[in-house]
Amino acid sequence: MTYTDSYLKKILSRMERVAVVGVSDNPVRASYFVARYLSLRGITVVPVNPKLVGQSLFGVQVVGALSDIAEPVDTVDIFRRSEAVPEIVNEALAQFPDLQTIWMQIGVQNETAAEVALARGVDVVQNRCPKIEYQRLFGELRMGGFATGVISSKL
Repeated sequence: MTYTDSYLKKILSRMERVAVVGVSDNPVRASYFVARYLSLRGITVVPVNPKLVGQSLFGVQVVGALSDIAEPVDTVDIFRRSEAVPEIVNEALAQFPDLQTIWMQIGVQNETAAEVALARGVDVVQNRCPKIEYQRLFGELRMGGFATGVISSKL
């Protein structure tokens, strides 16, 4: 699926409270460092992982399921296998009537679940990473030496 930069930027700009399903407590796992990155951007991250219930990540207590989240979230970011997505999307739509976005991480896609969410007026992004897109669209890749606009042959 192809997404315009303006579509992705709109979604990223409005993120305030994100449930990260499948978050890890291992700092080298993408599901940890993406969630941490979002929290460092001022976004409230609600970590979801039944194996980590009760632990604290990013200053928030980990819950076991979306249905355990008391306050609304605007985005559900999914770090689970593609075949697990329909159940997660259905739970998200039931739990959060004002949900704005379902985001499926790199390698995660499910057209059936995406169609269900879209039919409810929820934006969907598949096979993308919000950390990568945020850095790309808001110029933060420069901090890592990328997209600096400088061309050099120096080693």
